[in-house]
Amino acid sequence: MSDFDKNRSLDNINFAKPYFDFIGKGKIYSIFYVVMAFLNLLVPMYVIYKVIQTGFLQNSDGRVVVAFMISWLVITFASVVCFLLWWTRKSNLRRYENADFIATPVISEIIQTMGECAATFLVINGVGIGLIATILLWDIARIPIPVKFQIFNIKNIYCGPTAVLGSLIFGFIIIIFSRFMAELIRICAAIANNTRDIARSLRK
Repeated sequence: MSDFDKNRSLDNINFAKPYFDFIGKGKIYSIFYVVMAFLNLLVPMYVIYKVIQTGFLQNSDGRVVVAFMISWLVITFASVVCFLLWWTRKSNLRRYENADFIATPVISEIIQTMGECAATFLVINGVGIGLIATILLWDIARIPIPVKFQIFNIKNIYCGPTAVLGSLIFGFIIIIFSRFMAELIRICAAIANNTRDIARSLRK
């Protein structure tokens, strides 16, 4: 029996071959996207769990309860959007299944998606909850400024407007930085692929 026939017969009884093919072609990375997608759906449930555990709403007035309920809906909406983001971006990995360099471009995709997810979650919650605090909790959602740090006679930092403005600024920064890092990694992968193609053409 030739070596080829031996290898073929071994493949027929190799029960682990599907697993080897799964991790060898980079399909394993799709599991990470699925896990991250469903982790986002757990955030609203975790928030409810912590509120019940700490008894936060037991001694709160009606305005705070209403503000929390609406804020929880905002958090749920943000979590669903982030779930859909990870689930949609998972399809981008198919283009790398047959590539010679898999891990490098996939890592760049993960970094970009993580940045988009973080920025999306931050902006939706920051703007949404910030507006809720501004409308319903204007008189209590504020932080007094010490006298020596007061400028233009501003005595308080109002959490609502600060959350809205801060989330927009930091969300933009996160997206820009994550895309910049992802593109740097893609440049490395492109250089490697071009070098390989040049080497192959020279051998011809």
